Amino acid sequence: MGEPTVRKRQLGGELRRRREAVGLKLDDVAARVGMPASKISRIEQARIDVKPDDLDALLDLYNVDEPATRDVLHAIARHGNVRGWWQTYRDIISPAYADLISLEADAKSMRTYQSTLIPGLLQTAAYARATLEATSMTATSAEVDALVEVRMARQSALSRREPLELWAVIHEAALRPRVRSHPQMMKEQLQWLLDKQSLPHVSIQVLPLDAPPHVGMSGRFAVLSFPETADLDVVYLENLTSALYVEDPAEVSRYGSAFERLRAAALPFDESADLIEQLKEQIK
Repeated sequence: MGEPTVRKRQLGGELRRRREAVGLKLDDVAARVGMPASKISRIEQARIDVKPDDLDALLDLYNVDEPATRDVLHAIARHGNVRGWWQTYRDIISPAYADLISLEADAKSMRTYQSTLIPGLLQTAAYARATLEATSMTATSAEVDALVEVRMARQSALSRREPLELWAVIHEAALRPRVRSHPQMMKEQLQWLLDKQSLPHVSIQVLPLDAPPHVGMSGRFAVLSFPETADLDVVYLENLTSALYVEDPAEVSRYGSAFERLRAAALPFDESADLIEQLKEQIK
């Protein structure tokens, strides 16, 4: 079995919390539902899938009576077996990246702060290629081509029937062209941001260079929220060689508060658009 997905871990964690809330140990549950304690433990650790009947038995025992909550947990359980378009690229994308794409496909909203790059969901193909060539140090030309395809395909989250609500705070440093040999690429990227900002479900703010010290100085992050409950929100952190998901509700809440501080420190929407336009016009 491969590495468990974020959503599977969320389901397992929620079942563990529900069990502990009613004061039951694994052996107690096993005796009540006729399921080996080892199996219940593996479900909670996201090492195996949970069948619908088994999930119902556990939820009944844990006094989870709300139909909406039960529907959500069943939907997450089913999600573990769904194969998305990104599986075609499993040879070149990491499990963590595949998880991100899957989460974007399910999420209601994403709040992201970026300090040095344009968010992936707002990149043009040319900009994506330039950044991937610079950061994917071991990728071949063919692999970069495929990674660009993946990044472009991810953007379908913004055009689906119920589109992802994207709120991006971008540091001004990420918007200033630093590739003098490709001025047109950056000009088109900035225009692309302006075009996307006109969408009702996309909000873009710029954190100016002269902003006072702020929480974003610790690095970029993204908070993904889901329709069901804030307890299942997740934070995505990424660096050069790895990615990390923050799933503990208390820690996720801290990142949500951090984003609110960054949003408050950033320029209003109109001023942000004006600055992007000015930077675009400065490119010759």
